[in-house]
Order: sequence, then structure tokens, then C-alpha cells
Amino acid sequence: MFSFQNIAIFLTILFSGLVAGLFYAYSCSVNPGLKALGDTEYIRAMQSINRAIQNPYFFCSFMGLLLVFPLCCWQMYGSGTSFYLMLAAAIIYFILVFGITIFGNVPLNNMLESFKINEASNEQIASTRIAFEKPWNQFHLIRTLASVISFSLCILSIMARKS
Repeated sequence: MFSFQNIAIFLTILFSGLVAGLFYAYSCSVNPGLKALGDTEYIRAMQSINRAIQNPYFFCSFMGLLLVFPLCCWQMYGSGTSFYLMLAAAIIYFILVFGITIFGNVPLNNMLESFKINEASNEQIASTRIAFEKPWNQFHLIRTLASVISFSLCILSIMARKS
């Protein structure tokens, strides 16, 4: 029961579920709430959220998948459909969740972090929101859908393994 393979599978499913749940919950609650804010409040809130997300709890699951997905796939190699489903989950995560975050969302977060809201005019604040909000939400939608698909493929992989 507590073999290396089962631990790798468990951590992969746990971490991928946590990441998918975080992104899904953010899409369902935080983004709609932020959308209702004025420009200044929106930028201040996003700056605060972007700082808060950089914590060990998030990094453990988000970055941990970079380690446990390959371990899990290696442990499942040769198990047919189960392996291919897990491999597909890993590829989707690496490219469409991690990749989109690192090359899409993070640069926008960095741009917003460097924005000095206290020194900006109302027009600069409004234009910064426009430059940030739409592309950030588009990237977030892609990584949310991809993380849910990746998590689903992990579960299907285990279902295929047991049948």
C-alpha cells in the first residue's frame, strides 16, 4: 500500500487537485469579485494577491508537481493506458499550466508589481488595468481549464490501472 509508486501517485493526484481547485475557485469567486472593483482598488487588490500567493503552501503543490509528475510517470511506465493518461496529464500541466503561468501570468504580475500606484494619475491607473486584466484573465482561463483536465486525467489514469 505505501510503496514508492503509490506515494508518487498519491502526491501527484493530491497536488494536481490542489492546483486545479485553487485556479477553479479563483475563476469562480475572486475574478468576478475583482471585476466589480474600481481601477485603483483592482490594482491594489491584485498587487496584494500576487504577493500573498508566493508562499510555501502554494509553491509546494505548484512546483512539487514538477518533481512528482515525472516520478509518477516513471513508476507507471509499462502500465499501458494508465501510463499514457498520466503522461498526458503531465504534459498538459508542464506546458499549459506551468508554462502559461511562468511565461504569461508571472510577467504580467511583475509588471503590475512595479507599477507605482501612489504616483500614478487616474488615466495611468486605468490604462494599467486595461493592459493587465484582460490578458491575465485569458491566461488564467487557459491554465484553469488545463489544470482541471490534467487532474481529471490523473484520476482516469488510476481508474484505468485498477480495471
